[in-house]
Amino acid sequence: MHANVQVVQEALTAAGAEGQVIMLPDAATTAAAAAAALEVEVGQIANSLIFNADGGPLLVLTSGAHRVDTAKVAELLGMENIRRATPEFVREHTGQPIGGVAPLGHPKPVPTLVDVALGAFPVIWAAGGIPHAVFPTTFDELVRITGGTSAEVA
Repeated sequence: MHANVQVVQEALTAAGAEGQVIMLPDAATTAAAAAAALEVEVGQIANSLIFNADGGPLLVLTSGAHRVDTAKVAELLGMENIRRATPEFVREHTGQPIGGVAPLGHPKPVPTLVDVALGAFPVIWAAGGIPHAVFPTTFDELVRITGGTSAEVA
């Protein structure tokens, strides 16, 4: 098992989450690829997007059917500047590569927003630390295990 996947699975277990990380045969670096591999709707994929928010990390877990409205998120959080993070910034704050960023298992907690649109699905899927790994969860569990705040982000 890849070290990132092990860290994510341990974090899930420690948080009392029900899902287990599974490995996909091919990398799923986009919501569309993950949805196709899992045979689910693209909206059921929780995209883990790291932003540079006034110099610090912000994780936005958004439905794969949405694009994050950074102006809306900045206003919601009272921040000046929210922009897509570089791959180096993402790895520094999560220990994980873009395309496989899990909602938990990071070196330090990352402030997190969870897209309310994910609540429309009984099961949602999130990345497991590398592009080949995913795990099932629910909206309520995702908010709980991340310590996140539910919000309209699109």
